[in-house]
Amino acid sequence: MSKSWHTTETEETIKQLNAKETGLSQEEAQKRLQQYGSNELRKEKGNSPVRLFLEQFADILIIILLVATGLSIYLGEFVDAIVIIAIVMACAILGFVEEFRSEKALEALKKMTAPTALVLRDGKEVKIWTSEIVPGDIILLYTGDKVPADARLTEAVNLKVDEASLTGESSPVNKDTKPLPESTQLNDMRNMAFTGTVVVYGRGKAVVTSTGMNTQFGKIAKMVQVTAEEETPLEKRMASVGKWVGILSIAVCLTVAGIGVLEGRNILDMILWGISLAVAAVPEALPAIVTGALAVGMYRMAKVNTIVRRLPAVETLGCTSVICSDKTGTMTKGEMTVQRVYTNDKPIKVSGVGYQPEGEFLFEDKKIDPVQEKELTTLLKAAALCNDAKVEKEGDRWVVKGDPTEGALVVAAAKAGLWKGELEKEAPRIGEVPFSSERKCMTTVHMISGRNKTAFTKGAPEIVLAKCTKISIDGKTRKLNEEERTEILKISEAMAIQALRNLGFAFRELPDSTETFDEKIENDLVFVGIVGMIDPPREEVKEAIYLCKKAGIDVVMVTGDHRLTAVAVAKELSLLNENGIEGKALTGEELDKITDEQLSSIVQNVVIYARVSPEHKMRIVKAWKSKGHVVAMTGDGVNDAPALKMSDIGVSMGITGTDVTKEAADMVLTDDNFASIVKAIKEGREIYGNIKKYLTYLLRCNIMEILVMFIVMVGLPYIAGAAYNPDPSQNPKSSPLVALTAIQLLWVNLTTDGLPAIALGVDPGDPNLMEKKPRDPKESVFTRDVKIYLTLVPIMMTSLLLFGYFYYRPWESLAQLTEARTQLLTAMILMELANAVSARSLKYSVFQVGLFKNKFLWLAILSSFGLQLVVLYTPGIQNVFGVTSPEPLDWAFAILFTAIVFGSLELGKYIASKRSA
Repeated sequence: MSKSWHTTETEETIKQLNAKETGLSQEEAQKRLQQYGSNELRKEKGNSPVRLFLEQFADILIIILLVATGLSIYLGEFVDAIVIIAIVMACAILGFVEEFRSEKALEALKKMTAPTALVLRDGKEVKIWTSEIVPGDIILLYTGDKVPADARLTEAVNLKVDEASLTGESSPVNKDTKPLPESTQLNDMRNMAFTGTVVVYGRGKAVVTSTGMNTQFGKIAKMVQVTAEEETPLEKRMASVGKWVGILSIAVCLTVAGIGVLEGRNILDMILWGISLAVAAVPEALPAIVTGALAVGMYRMAKVNTIVRRLPAVETLGCTSVICSDKTGTMTKGEMTVQRVYTNDKPIKVSGVGYQPEGEFLFEDKKIDPVQEKELTTLLKAAALCNDAKVEKEGDRWVVKGDPTEGALVVAAAKAGLWKGELEKEAPRIGEVPFSSERKCMTTVHMISGRNKTAFTKGAPEIVLAKCTKISIDGKTRKLNEEERTEILKISEAMAIQALRNLGFAFRELPDSTETFDEKIENDLVFVGIVGMIDPPREEVKEAIYLCKKAGIDVVMVTGDHRLTAVAVAKELSLLNENGIEGKALTGEELDKITDEQLSSIVQNVVIYARVSPEHKMRIVKAWKSKGHVVAMTGDGVNDAPALKMSDIGVSMGITGTDVTKEAADMVLTDDNFASIVKAIKEGREIYGNIKKYLTYLLRCNIMEILVMFIVMVGLPYIAGAAYNPDPSQNPKSSPLVALTAIQLLWVNLTTDGLPAIALGVDPGDPNLMEKKPRDPKESVFTRDVKIYLTLVPIMMTSLLLFGYFYYRPWESLAQLTEARTQLLTAMILMELANAVSARSLKYSVFQVGLFKNKFLWLAILSSFGLQLVVLYTPGIQNVFGVTSPEPLDWAFAILFTAIVFGSLELGKYIASKRSA
């Protein structure tokens, strides 16, 4: 096969690639996929499960524990060494499970966000994953598409491609299909489209010549294509918290170990014990749990039709205070239906709903034959021909392939018996001036009956009307006067008040000599009429807007539609009240007349922006951000990308959004539904709340452990007085100064910081989660309530545990020391598990949020408690852990202490919640 594809004619290229203009068959495409491989650049293999597991042992704290194991073996404590290794393995397995879950969740998300392309297969347009494209595929390119593979253009209609990512050329390149000389440089290959470049104007068709690493992009790259993982602000803060708690813990450990050494104890023994205390006290899992919670949160969001593309966005979502949303298809259903037609000075009703091509045309409530109405026929032909959408039947339902607005026009024409496919045979398209949001209109040129060139224009009624000099009335074309122009605009406005989306239509017969089809042909047009469509609001959006108001989130409608249409929809959604519209709706034209400073001063009062361009969206985002708000902005067009990047949360439409918009976005809505944004914000708040719960739970327990160990080491000689006779040669395991041995400390760590902590990461949120104001993104995790939890609760727990420990007078005999430690270990674990239940809400009593709502947490608690019972009552294991079977008094103390702590926490939260209610 020739590799100089730019030199060959289009027919020859297709022939050499053994392709067809109607596309490959599915069977042939599968064969070629096996032959050529996936259409993707080689990428670094993801972490294998084995590597993930081994990486757990690279953690500095695990390494310290392994050193402790070596010390135990050196000191002849072989049982201790085995137990420490077992606990290290258990910690590694827990870490591995958490990271593996995160990796799998992110992998699933990457598959969901994988790019797609439109190709011809078996003569039909189908959307496939870009990775499935093979040489010989016929691809279809539209404005906003990212070119999926290197391809030879076979059709180019006003096609312009941004090749900056490949060649560095800043200006879009005009494309055509003419063969080029062999010596043509890459920058000048105007008949080729290359992987990774972006269609910014027009449309085209091309046959794929190269895929994957054989593309120009692949040849230049020849390098690992990986996306740098972003560390979220929250992860950074958690790493910092972990670091400072670690420094504090190590300082305490060194102090305690130092006291032991000063008493004449074996240095290695004290180092081993100090290491154990440090590992038990340091929240080493904190950053990993945060990352895991964010990643799993992303996966949960995907289940509510929201794909988060960047990890920090999960955190930012919970702070969102403004949502600037498109109207069409996001707040509304996106299933346009033509209901009114104004032509030949007649208001005509059209019956039927949705995309079913069944309905009647009524004038003054009487059925009319549209074919007998010349102006109506011309208008419907223009609607079907000046159109890039198709309506097809799939099973029992009719679906639109393309823009819903254009689909509604095709359906309206079909109701009159004017089928688009037949019209295109009679009047094939020979040129076009594509739609753009700046021009607000589009024009297609057709060869009528093989001899007459006719241009059909559609767009915003006021824009189309401004280009018209004539009007078609009663089968004749005459000059359009100012009185008629004013009357038509009034009719358009009256239709818009009824929430109809209006499009004006016009035509012009072009001279035979016309060869260039550009904006110049959109002059001296003949006005033919207006079509009014309705896009009903989504039922769930009204409830979502109500939720936003309760949550302190401002909702702003940003639309290219007419102001009156936007206001009508906003009223139906309760976004606007019936009264007080003054100053709450601005048009793009009005925006152009005010400065950024003026916009900033009124932005918080404006609810609707109508007839806006992508540039206006950027100004709106900037104005809201200047007021200190966290802004989410939706978009679907290629020109929306800058506004999405400027916003704090860029939201792209999954169905109507272009590849460029999706790439610029932080979040993609797979159902293009406003309600999904609100669900995602709720999830974002929930995830942040869970991380805060975990942090509070973990730190208050770790602080308590440090306090207990430190106070016993320092305070026991004073409490015991003369009854305490230290023996420096005594192993720390036999000293009452050591409240818990190294193994016991690590066991507490494993049973309480493992499964229960992970379970808190998937906890349901507080019942009033969406009734609180958005969180300030600069707010510290250590809020007032968290600080109270980290001071009062550890002090209360420490006091109770110390009372229990000293009650057994552990300095009097080894038996009493063993019983004291057994009671302390059991009470500490029970207390921490009860803390995990209480941590389900930092504000409300667990009885208010639902005691058994988190079944995974209860499973984790029962598992941890079951493991503790095994340690307490299995003879061989008792000796290893240095415990004995608890007496009834031991259980009484443990249960009483737990009840006091749990009861105090719940009572305190209940009183606080009632006061704030």
